[in-house]
This record gives sequence, structure tokens and C-alpha cells, in this order.
Amino acid sequence: MHTRTLGQGLEVSAIGLGAMGMSQSYGPNPGSRDDMITVLRSALDLGVTFFDTAEVYGPYVNEELVGEALEPVRDRVVIATKFGWDIRDGQMVGLDSRPEQIRAVAEASLRRLRTDVLDLFYQHRVDPDVPIADVAGTVGELVAEGKVRHFGLSEASAATIRAAHAVFPVTAVQSEYSLWTRDPEAEVLPTLAELGIGFVPFSPLGKGFLTGTVAADATFAEGDIRNRVPRFEADNLAANQALVEHVRQLAERADASPGQVALAWLLAQQPWIVPIPGTRRTSRIAENAAATAVALSADDIADLDSLARTVGVAGDRYNAQGMAMVGR
Repeated sequence: MHTRTLGQGLEVSAIGLGAMGMSQSYGPNPGSRDDMITVLRSALDLGVTFFDTAEVYGPYVNEELVGEALEPVRDRVVIATKFGWDIRDGQMVGLDSRPEQIRAVAEASLRRLRTDVLDLFYQHRVDPDVPIADVAGTVGELVAEGKVRHFGLSEASAATIRAAHAVFPVTAVQSEYSLWTRDPEAEVLPTLAELGIGFVPFSPLGKGFLTGTVAADATFAEGDIRNRVPRFEADNLAANQALVEHVRQLAERADASPGQVALAWLLAQQPWIVPIPGTRRTSRIAENAAATAVALSADDIADLDSLARTVGVAGDRYNAQGMAMVGR
């Protein structure tokens, strides 16, 4: 797999791996902890060098999993993790990006990830009670101390990105972006292009929807995050089949899977975009990695560019509470 460069010269594989689903959000895991360690290590064999986790996944257990899996190959990988939540008794109860909290999270994440430096440290959600200058300044201090290499933001607005970058250089912004989630295009992506910041789309396959494997009448296991996502409610899920069917038809012409087309479209948007699809199966990692070889024509890309507008998307990407926490 070829590499791409985010901001501040951070070089990573063109497609990364989001590890969240190995610990939460998508129902019971089909494999054991040892199985997930094997999957994480197999990703490196397939050319993936960029791994994404967070303290809140689990919480904590996902960082521990990633740390154990990648400790033997630590010098060959880039690990991103995140701060910004107030976690009490194993539950998220709000946001907390106070400088002392950022420092505490950094120390704990270093231990769980079995490393002496965090490659990329994102603010997971913008905390309206803490000035972004204080957040950027604190991460900048951690960089100066050698505990962090790069600073990132997640689901931040263009204005917040600019304000943070003015205090300490932002390497990457992570937000949901895919064929059916186009929010970053209006303001965030132009800002990143101007400032030289990389972009890391999470849920690039629409929480599995864009793989074409989620039927119109699908139901989800207890604990599956899609039970709380409006786009996966029965009426919306049925309506959105038209979008994925369009992708499926294009994929057949391109001799690719729908998921590969969705990833190839993202890769074609900008050379500094690095999607991080999540999976719990090595076969899916191989499929996703092969998306880098899918050649879309200019007509294909133009067709996909217009898809959300011409076919339409039914339902929000988060519930009301989740939507209130993005774009700050």
C-alpha cells in the first residue's frame, strides 16, 4: 500500500484501521481478544500502518488491546488516540478538556498503549467550557516534553480548527465523511487545504451501510450503535437503499466491491485524506486495502460526487444529542 502525508509531515498508510468496533458499538464480537490481536497484527502485513483508538472505547480496553497487539511492531506503526471525555465509573458523563485532564489522559494512554510517545493525540469532541487555545497549548506542551508527536481535532468547526492551529499546528482533523455524509465539504475541507492539515474520515463506509451488506429490513443486536442512528431506522434504512444500489452498480462495472468504491472515492478527493474503516475481520482489511488500486474515471467520480444530492440521504448521522456535539 502506498503512503499519504497528513499535516506536519506525518506519513501514514493511505488507508488506516479504526479499532473501536473491536471493543464496542457493533454488538457482540465474533472473535476473542486473541483473535482481535491477530487481526490487528495482520493489518500491518497488509500494509496498514495507521491505527486509531481512544480512551473512551470500552472505555480503556480498546487502548489496552491496541497496545498489546502493536507493542512488538511499535516502531513500524502510527497510533492515534483521543482525549476529551469525563469518564466516571466506566461511563461517559460529559466532556472534559481541562489542561490537567488532558495531561492525565495522556499519561494513562501511554501506559495502556505500552509506548513512550503518542503519535497523534486528538481532542475527541470540542469542549465549549474550555478555550481551544488552552487545549492546543497543553498538547503543545506535551509535544515539547516528548510525550506526544502530533495534535489533532475531531468533529471540530472550521473556526475552531483555525483558532487551534494558530496556537499549535494541527496535524489532522478527524470527522465522519463518506458518500452519504458530506458535511465537511462546505467549510472544513477548504480550511484544511488552506492550512496544510490532513483529514481522517471515520465511518467512511457509513457504519457498514456502504458495503452493500445491510438489508432494507436489517435489525441490529443489542449494544449496536446503529440502533440509535436515525439513518438506520426502518423507514430511513429502506429509503437509503437507493443510494447503495447506485454504488453497487458502479462497483460491478469497476470489478470492485461497493465498499472499495466508497473508499476509492474518498481517496480521490484529496491526496491528504486518509480513511480509517473499522472491521473485526482480516478479510475486510484486505478488501479495504485493495481499494487503493480501484481506478475510478472522472465520470465515475463526478457521478458519486452528486449522489447525496441526486439520490438523497434519509435521516441524520447521529441522534439529536450527538449532532449537538459536532461542528463546534
